Amino acid sequence: MPVTAAGALDWRSHWRYAVGDRDEENMITDRRGVLTLLAATLVSPPALAQGPMSRVSAYAFSFAGLEGGDIKFAEHAGRPILVVNTASLCGYTPQYAGLQQLWARYHDRGLMIVAVPSNDFGGQEPGGPEEIVFTARGQYGIGFPLAAKAQVRGPNAHPFYKWAALERPLDTPRWNFHKYLVGHDGRLAAVFATDIEPMDARVIDAIVKELPRPE
Repeated sequence: MPVTAAGALDWRSHWRYAVGDRDEENMITDRRGVLTLLAATLVSPPALAQGPMSRVSAYAFSFAGLEGGDIKFAEHAGRPILVVNTASLCGYTPQYAGLQQLWARYHDRGLMIVAVPSNDFGGQEPGGPEEIVFTARGQYGIGFPLAAKAQVRGPNAHPFYKWAALERPLDTPRWNFHKYLVGHDGRLAAVFATDIEPMDARVIDAIVKELPRPE
């Protein structure tokens, strides 16, 4: 520290040095704070990116089977699941044939199809299990699972359909034979309106993208 000619401490110079020391300490502290914030910023994006993984996926849901048992989506994790609300007396009922073609072509590679009979649109699924089975299996020879009759819209919709409506609010069923494709990650990979046939190239391409890769 500076000293006067008389050897006494120059208090003013001491004060300036003391203040200077504190300023330097504060600058170091500020630098450390900035570095901490930068580090937090660099770490945050991956953490945020993992956030959606905690959301509910389609694997949380199951349907009661029309012919007994449960259709549990979790048992088909890693594979595509096509969920279709069906009706026996609809002008689109012949789409059962196209769905069976998809099943025959891609089931062995991992595709799951679930038909969900519903009377929500036009009252076109008025019958009970026997009538539904007669149409689906007897007339169209389908081999994929039939869920128990369910509602697919409104406050009493099946939980899967409520979840799907939250995931894709602009793509909810508006008529029979609407198609939700659940991807290999349990999320909705694609949605197809009623008038898109099961064997449409767009449907096939979306399914193939979600099939397990050969090892």
